[in-house]
Amino acid sequence: MDEILKIEHLTKKYDDITVLNDISLTVKKGEVLVIVGPSGCGKSTLLRCINNLEDIQDGKVNIEGKTGMVFQSYELFPHMTVLQNLMLAPVKVQKRKKDEVKKEAEQLLERVGLSSKKDNYPAQLSGGQKQRVAIVRALIMHPEVLLFDEVTAALDPEMVREVLDVILDLAKQDKTMLIVTHEMAFARAIADRVIFLEGGSIIEDTTPAEFFDAPRSERAKSFLRTFEFEKVH
Repeated sequence: MDEILKIEHLTKKYDDITVLNDISLTVKKGEVLVIVGPSGCGKSTLLRCINNLEDIQDGKVNIEGKTGMVFQSYELFPHMTVLQNLMLAPVKVQKRKKDEVKKEAEQLLERVGLSSKKDNYPAQLSGGQKQRVAIVRALIMHPEVLLFDEVTAALDPEMVREVLDVILDLAKQDKTMLIVTHEMAFARAIADRVIFLEGGSIIEDTTPAEFFDAPRSERAKSFLRTFEFEKVH
């Protein structure tokens, strides 16, 4: 597979605090990379550096084509309908034809089960529906790489599955994705590779089976134990 993303010795600091320390990794076209680790380890910052939303102090980020990012918060314009939200950037930024964009938006909404909501406003949608619209908004820009930053963090548990199912469907279409998540069962199901970050450094970079069944570092073992509970009675 062709290499689509290459990060070399990336360092990110806020004043004198190092958030990402000498990160190097490559991602191949069609690969799904899941990034896990404790809060504050630099996962979201790494995605923001890849998408050029953060300045970096050292190193390089080389990416083929455009990226599309989906955040924890949906960032939909409240005064616009779902369809208007989706059409805004392709028409205004990419200068694509309205008719062509509208047709694609409607097809994508159908794919994520939201074709009946195209004329609704964000306030009329559930959290899970808003997040699916946010995913469609990223897809309609035709990015080479999709970045997902804890997209289920703000959702009620019953809404989590409907969003994860959309991302699983994208994986089946060989979309290149980098996913930050705390959903460990989902991570294991979707990942081609798992990266474990701790203190801004990559501690493990391995297969899902190896990471979840036989983590090499004590820190990863300790992290995974936080998701296990023994029967109390």
